[in-house]
Amino acid sequence: MKVLISGGGTGGHIFPALSIADAIKRRDPDADILFVGAENRMEMERVPAAGYEIIGLPVSGFDRKRLWRNIAVLFKLWKSIRIARRVVREFQPDIAIGVGGYASGPTLKAAQRAGVPTLLQEQNSYAGVTNKLLAPHAAAICVAYPGMERFFPADKIVMTGNPVRKSLFDCKLTQAEAKKSLGFEADKPLVVFVGGSLGARTLNQTVIDAMADGRAALAPFNVLWQTGKRDHVRCVEEADKYALPNIKCTEFISDMAEAYRAADLVVARAGAGTISELELLGKPSILVPSPNVAEDHQRHNAEALVSRGAAGMVLDKDAEKDLWSQAAVVVENPETLRLLSENISKLALPDADTKIVDEIYKIVRETHRG
Repeated sequence: MKVLISGGGTGGHIFPALSIADAIKRRDPDADILFVGAENRMEMERVPAAGYEIIGLPVSGFDRKRLWRNIAVLFKLWKSIRIARRVVREFQPDIAIGVGGYASGPTLKAAQRAGVPTLLQEQNSYAGVTNKLLAPHAAAICVAYPGMERFFPADKIVMTGNPVRKSLFDCKLTQAEAKKSLGFEADKPLVVFVGGSLGARTLNQTVIDAMADGRAALAPFNVLWQTGKRDHVRCVEEADKYALPNIKCTEFISDMAEAYRAADLVVARAGAGTISELELLGKPSILVPSPNVAEDHQRHNAEALVSRGAAGMVLDKDAEKDLWSQAAVVVENPETLRLLSENISKLALPDADTKIVDEIYKIVRETHRG
């Protein structure tokens, strides 16, 4: 089978794409898989590192603030459509899969025009523009939230959940052992602040403010603080200034399975991938939706959990005054932690990658039979 997978731009799109590719390879080691991504985006490094070939398109997002810049954007789109058509013509895929992101629009549209069946994977509770435009001609749309018929034809929706990294389930330590391994006391609550690979300035500022005004020094809990790449130097300088034994600052957490196992509470952005991980691991969390995403989809993701008593939420604009105090209240209340864990676990949809691959094979069989 020849499979074209397109999308990316962020880890939230790339990790599901790679999980789907890996699941196809587990079922059929001879499957020929080709990725199409956006030039100069992280998929151009991550996909080859995972062992797959990728072709880059010059496509980029529209600039909503400086409209005059979109002349160049439209030229890049025209160029990307031409490249995508050539890729589809030369590769001749049996199916094309779109996971969202800049590159998936031209690629999936080219596949649909060539009569190649397409499958969309929508990670968020609020559908992205690209997937909404592609949906009418897709064979199936795999989703992770109920109520997605607001955006897509109901007869095409398949509830699969979002694929997550298999490595997250590799930790064999108890929570106490994981805390010790990370250098914390086993009997003290641990809050993990994690802002993704690039980091989240709001989360970082929350910890810095708590150190500056003395709340962190008085806190009866420990903090594992993942700063991300962009803000790391500033965060380290602040951490060194106060040198608090209950706060450990790191640019990147290499073993997220261990960090999740150790955590009593996770404070994070509300990306779809992060939420799926928290659901499958049953982790209590406070979500701080990023305001800098299309259609404010992270807030919709977080609200889908909050409405079910499965997570706490602090809006980005309120984080400076509310986030640390809310985290302190939650992590010091075992009953609240138990309820959050119980409720978020109910939302978990395991084996999403396998379910998506089942759907892929079903579509290809029906197409060839037709």
